[in-house]
Amino acid sequence: MRGWGAAATGALFAVLIAFVAAPASAASPVAAGPFANWAAIVVAGDFHAHSGDTTEAFDNARRDVAVSLVKRMGFSAQNLRTFSMRPRLYRDKPAAADIRGIYRGLVDVADKAKDGCLIYFTSHGAPNGVVLGDNIVPPGVMSRMVDSACPDRPAIVVISACFSGVFVPALAGDQRMILTAARPDRTSFGCGESDKYPYFDDCFLSSAPQARDFLDLGAAVQACVARKEKETGATPPSEPQLWVGGGLKPVLPLYGFPPG
Repeated sequence: MRGWGAAATGALFAVLIAFVAAPASAASPVAAGPFANWAAIVVAGDFHAHSGDTTEAFDNARRDVAVSLVKRMGFSAQNLRTFSMRPRLYRDKPAAADIRGIYRGLVDVADKAKDGCLIYFTSHGAPNGVVLGDNIVPPGVMSRMVDSACPDRPAIVVISACFSGVFVPALAGDQRMILTAARPDRTSFGCGESDKYPYFDDCFLSSAPQARDFLDLGAAVQACVARKEKETGATPPSEPQLWVGGGLKPVLPLYGFPPG
C-alpha cells in the first residue's frame, strides 16, 4: 500500500475547512463530514447460533451498524451496501451475502466514493477465516478484495468473529486500520439464540455515541468487551485486536465523527 498522498490529504482538509466555515443557518447534513465520500459495506455472514439454532444477532448488528455509520459517523447512505444470508426477511433490503456479490458491491460503491473504504463483517469465525454461509473467507481473500476494490486509499476493516485476529497480518498496510473481535487463538462471545448482538458488535454500537473518531472507538470497544466478558464470566477473554498502519495513524484523528 502506498503512503498518504498529497491529493487525499488536500481533499480531507478541503472538507474540514468547508465544514467549519459554513454558517449555522446553512449547516450541512451529517453526511457532509469527512466520511461522506467513503465507500462502506456491512455483512452478516451467518444466522446460526453456536448451538446450531437460528439467531438474529448477526443481522441485528448488520442493520444497526449500518444505521450508526450514517447517523453517527457521517457516512452517506448512498455509498453503503449491506448483505445478509437471509435478505428476503428484512425490511431494510440487504443484498444476498455471497463473496462475489459482496466484492461487486464494494467495487460499485468504491468506484463512486473514492476517499476511503470501510468493511464490516459480523459472523462466526474459525482459525482460518470468517464464516460466510457454508464457506470460509480466509484472510488472503479478504486482503485481495480490499486491495482490488480500494487501492491507494485508506481502509478500515472490522471483523466481528471468533479467531478474527488472524486477519491482522494479511490486512495490515500503511493506510489500514484493522479492528477484530478476538485474538487469533481466542473465541468471541454473544451469538446465542437470545442475544440481540454479539458482545463485540454491542460494544461497537454502545461506544460509538461517545467516541471522537475510529481510533477512540477502537480503544473504547476493547475496554467495553473486557468489561462485558468479566461481568458475564465469559472466559478466556477474547482480547479484541486494534492495528493501525503508520501512514494512517497520524491523520485518522482528522476524520472526526460529527458532534452529537
